[in-house]
Amino acid sequence: MSEMPEKLVKRLKQLIQEAETNLAAAKELLISVVGDDEAMIAQGSHDNMAGKIIEGVFDGQNMVGPDGKVYPVPANYASKSKLVEGDILKLTIADDGTFLYKQIGPVPRRQIIGTLVNHDGTYFVEVSGREYRVLLASVTYFKAKTGDQISIIVPEDTPDALWAAIEASL
Repeated sequence: MSEMPEKLVKRLKQLIQEAETNLAAAKELLISVVGDDEAMIAQGSHDNMAGKIIEGVFDGQNMVGPDGKVYPVPANYASKSKLVEGDILKLTIADDGTFLYKQIGPVPRRQIIGTLVNHDGTYFVEVSGREYRVLLASVTYFKAKTGDQISIIVPEDTPDALWAAIEASL
């Protein structure tokens, strides 16, 4: 019987995290459409965003804060912004608990072309025998299929990068 509440708590935490991620993605989309100032007004007031500010490093999927804590970055935002490993992000956690990410320090980048591959539901772009992981949100957005030629962005100064951002499906 102790497993049931444990599973329920785990599922509830997962649902809350998904809701927070979706809310952050929706707010980011609103900002991209109407701009920062109008989006803040649309949320009610500038005071609403007066919460905690954390700067961290994007690891390809999440932001890692200075204390090592991992913060989920909405996949749609990471994909749309073409974030790569090493980019510096600012996370504002509003008083109402909403997350707002902003890229504040992009690292130098380079573009390369490879082939989209799929291993057990995880997507990679293979370039000269090396594979870079890519976000499912990017694969879906570009309607890419296994075997497609893909232009990706990787950090220029991180030769051991594991992740890439999709620039385009060719």
